[in-house]
Amino acid sequence: MALSVAVGLVALLLGATRPDRSPPLFGTGLLGGRDALVSVAPDQAGGTAYLAGSTVLRLADGRLRYLPPGASEPVDGPPDDPGALAVVAEERAWLAAGTVPGATTAEREVAARSLLFLRLLVRPGGAALAAETPYWAYVWPRDASFTAAALAVTGHRREAGAILGFLAGTQRPDGTWPARSHPDGRPVTDDRPAQLDATGWVPWAAWLASDQGRDTDLATRLWPVVRAAADHAAASLGADGLPPAGPDYWERRERAPTLGIAAALLAGLRAAARLADRLGSAAAANPTGEGVPQHLAGQARERQARWAGAADRLALGVRERFGPGGFQRHPAGGGPDAAVTWLAPPFGPPDPAVERAVRTTWRRLTVAGGAVPGRPWLGSDPWTPATASFALAAMASGDLPAAEARLAWLLSHRTALGAFPERVGRDDGAPRSVAPLAWTHAIVLLTLVSRDRAVPAPLPGSPARSRAGRRPRKRARTPRRPRRPAAPNRRPRLPCRRRQ
Repeated sequence: MALSVAVGLVALLLGATRPDRSPPLFGTGLLGGRDALVSVAPDQAGGTAYLAGSTVLRLADGRLRYLPPGASEPVDGPPDDPGALAVVAEERAWLAAGTVPGATTAEREVAARSLLFLRLLVRPGGAALAAETPYWAYVWPRDASFTAAALAVTGHRREAGAILGFLAGTQRPDGTWPARSHPDGRPVTDDRPAQLDATGWVPWAAWLASDQGRDTDLATRLWPVVRAAADHAAASLGADGLPPAGPDYWERRERAPTLGIAAALLAGLRAAARLADRLGSAAAANPTGEGVPQHLAGQARERQARWAGAADRLALGVRERFGPGGFQRHPAGGGPDAAVTWLAPPFGPPDPAVERAVRTTWRRLTVAGGAVPGRPWLGSDPWTPATASFALAAMASGDLPAAEARLAWLLSHRTALGAFPERVGRDDGAPRSVAPLAWTHAIVLLTLVSRDRAVPAPLPGSPARSRAGRRPRKRARTPRRPRRPAAPNRRPRLPCRRRQ
């Protein structure tokens, strides 16, 4: 029986590699804890719902289903089951220890559900799984970095640090990572070559997790992994300032540099330079060696100039080679690529040319209200990570109407238990493939945080520039009410100061 299930799953996944096909929905939610993780199958979700702010399921008959500590399978208990209620209380306390972003009740519910799913997908030792379903139950450095970033900016930096600690343990001596790793840290042995974008995403996540280097203890512990990754990224740049050809998030062999690699390395090199600058400044303010060791401070000061220079060369290469074609996948074209969003805030500074390219790319990649990663998937089922990336770019750039429209599409295409699937059926709008997908949940969290405040962006130049305000948001026009004249002997009411 197990063999037939495995064979069937492999057949479905092999078919799913075709651009015009996506696999059926494998799961609708998660139950789990420190010791185990169990997917809730679609045929088990009918009539169930999570208790608010928890991963405990209320069944149709009122019983509670959860995974007790030490158990490998869920158990069902009465509505007042003390074990289930203890899980609820602990999870709600964890949420309260951070922030739950969102402007509406629905958005805050989505944010809470996303945080709880991400927490479950981070396994003991910091292995941040892409999803629980077999074939996805591995650690991709890219997905794990986004999970760490989302947890960091919502106040859960301990979990973010654990993820980066795991990535430090799986880093190769040359500063790169295998395409994916097992939860125990072993590399997955298949024919996938290393994906260079990890050397950008991991330093970016480390910079955010260490509160832009202000947490000098965590920044010092993460320094070796950032140093090795940024050194490799900087050394990989050619005479034109671009990285070499290689697979990126499309996971395909390439013959030319891709925008996905270039954008990730640009964000990572800038973040690494800022982290180095912060560590160097902290050491200078504490010459006794308390906090930041002096030998590390010397490395940081030297690396800061090297990485900032490499980032400037890469930025020039991206502008000169990708810019004339509208920031397509390759310097010579290759069609639209959702990776253009990684050149926009919160990964880089506002740039009118990039903003135009993001809008154009969105129009070209839109399918059934969502987006696909690039030209090979046009006309196929939309992908939630690509759609969420466009929502994040719009929100972080101040285009609130566009961001809200994309968020609304994402929120309306979740599973019955509130999980974001990898893909959505273009014809029926039904969730497809795996759920919850960590990458999408992380990007949605970054988007919701960006509504409340600016997610720190690793901008070029002095650190003060990263604190510059965002552009004003584009809001839908509404007719203004005529102002009533002030009553006699009463001071006119001043307009509220809108938070920028």
